[in-house]
Order: sequence, then C-alpha cells, then structure tokens
Amino acid sequence: MASVLIVFASEHHSTQQIAARIGTSLTERGRDEVHKWPLSEPTEHAERLRSRAVMFSVGITTALPRPLRMPASRTEQPRITRLVDLLLPREHRRFSGVVQRGHLGRKGSVLFRLLGCRYGDYRDWADIDAWTAGISRDWQVGPTGRSSPAWHGPPTTCSVEE
Repeated sequence: MASVLIVFASEHHSTQQIAARIGTSLTERGRDEVHKWPLSEPTEHAERLRSRAVMFSVGITTALPRPLRMPASRTEQPRITRLVDLLLPREHRRFSGVVQRGHLGRKGSVLFRLLGCRYGDYRDWADIDAWTAGISRDWQVGPTGRSSPAWHGPPTTCSVEE
C-alpha cells in the first residue's frame, strides 16, 4: 500500500483533530503508512506537495447566520488562496471547525455576537468521513503496489486553518 502524508497547520487545534481523524480513517482503509506532519510554513514543502495534494481548510462558515453562509462560502482568506495557488491541489474542500470566544480577538468576538453567531463545535464528522472515504477510493493502489497513475506518486493531504 502507498503511504499518505497529512500536512497540517492548526492555530486552535481543530484542524489538527480533523487531520488526525482523516489519518485514522485512512489507516483503517488499508493505508499502511499515514504520517501526520505539522506544517510551520506553507511554502516549506511546496515542491513535494504540488499537484499531488488534496487540501482541506477549516473555518467558521457554519457558525454564521444562514443569510451570511453563502457569501462566506464563496470567499477565501488570502493566505488560503495563496496556498491553493502554490500547491495546485487536485481538490480543495472547506469544513467548519470549532469557534471559541478566545479565537476571534476582542473586535472579532463583538462582531461575531452582534451577527447572532454562537460559539461551538461545528465540525461535521460524517461529512469529513465521507470525504475521506472518497479520497481513499481515488488513491486505490494497483497490483504493482503503486498509486493510481492519476496521482503520479504517493498521495498527500494538506490542510490549513482559516
């Protein structure tokens, strides 16, 4: 079986916990080597990851009131956009994470509450598990022990917290 590298950056540990869940799920699906690697600088391993990565980012879209979710889902933080442009991932998926009072700073917390938002854990584990199952199917290993030709090398999952 091919090894999988999960590279992540996580400010508040929500993304790290999602990366760990994905790693466990991939191991259960037959990946014999799943490496979780904290990423201190997104450009650090760009050449290694470019075009082989699938990527997920974690934000607070689901914590927003319904009228704001659609516009928020269409926007991307500049650092996420730069990372997508740098890595050219085969797929980029956005998930919601955990929002706690201390995550947003003073002004952010006031605005968050004025908008009617609530703090909490907005991770949709069923959606994350379904996405993981899908990428695992895409990474099926053939009889030669190599990854599917579409991937051109061992697969990588890259994630960053918005």
